[in-house]
Amino acid sequence: MTEAIRVERLHKRYAAVHALRGVDFAVARGEFFGLLGPNGAGKTTLIGILAGLVRPTAGRAAVMGHDVRRQWRAARRSLGLVPQELVYDPFFTVREILWLQSGYFGHGRENRAWIEELLEVLDLADKADANLQELSGGMKRRVLIAQALVHRPPVVVLDEPTAGVDVELRQALWRFTRRLHAEGHTIVLTTHYLEEAEALCERIAILDHGSLRALDTKAGLLARHPWRCLCLELEPPDAALPEAVARLVTERDGGRVRLRLHRLHDQIGAVLESLRAAGVRVRDLHTEEPGLEEVFLELIHEGAPAQAAEAQA
Repeated sequence: MTEAIRVERLHKRYAAVHALRGVDFAVARGEFFGLLGPNGAGKTTLIGILAGLVRPTAGRAAVMGHDVRRQWRAARRSLGLVPQELVYDPFFTVREILWLQSGYFGHGRENRAWIEELLEVLDLADKADANLQELSGGMKRRVLIAQALVHRPPVVVLDEPTAGVDVELRQALWRFTRRLHAEGHTIVLTTHYLEEAEALCERIAILDHGSLRALDTKAGLLARHPWRCLCLELEPPDAALPEAVARLVTERDGGRVRLRLHRLHDQIGAVLESLRAAGVRVRDLHTEEPGLEEVFLELIHEGAPAQAAEAQA
């Protein structure tokens, strides 16, 4: 079996809200997979279906080959979910809650060494006997990760794991996540920090209004973006720009001008020649290649008119 997750023609309706609209994709075993989208895109609903918390209206989903509806026990044992919300039981210590979670998945004393290792690796050892309500938000986040891993699942879903955490904890979480991936775990990440997805994920799916807008490698997504930026420092600073250049301007602050160029139709040489002919001198210039954020915004904006038309209908 080469697939860790398979989603086929998945639909979910909540009354008048069509949260998922025929989503279809697969995640390979051992892959670091990104699931991106704006608020309301359907990411949480999709994760809820994979975790057995939400029943789909139509379609099929499987984790490690186990159908999430017909084989829900096996599917749930195969997946560890780190939720976005800080959900915890205030009546237990850190070690107790991990033991309870371990028992929930059928593990007994043989899991003691793994629990102690999780406490050490996640820097929770000195908080192991502390009540959860005494911990900081960052420490509670670490406990959620330990809970998700206590039954040694092959697939780990991280739903906004760094939301609201400080930079030090964020870096620590990603170091640990990279270790899990190196050890063979399949990682599915949802995040609003697109630089994280760009740095970590091998393939990325972009959801919007319940539909899959794109599914590709980082390189493939970036190659779809036909634009690049040309940043110029001009002299004199208040120089009037020729029409051929002015139409490309996205930002201007005195002599500092930012242009948006289409790779096929707008040539840097032609821009510079137009400026020279108009008597405008270029003191400095550099280009900026698009990142995942630009691709993400382009795809979301492309889908907005269709969604608006559907809503009106």
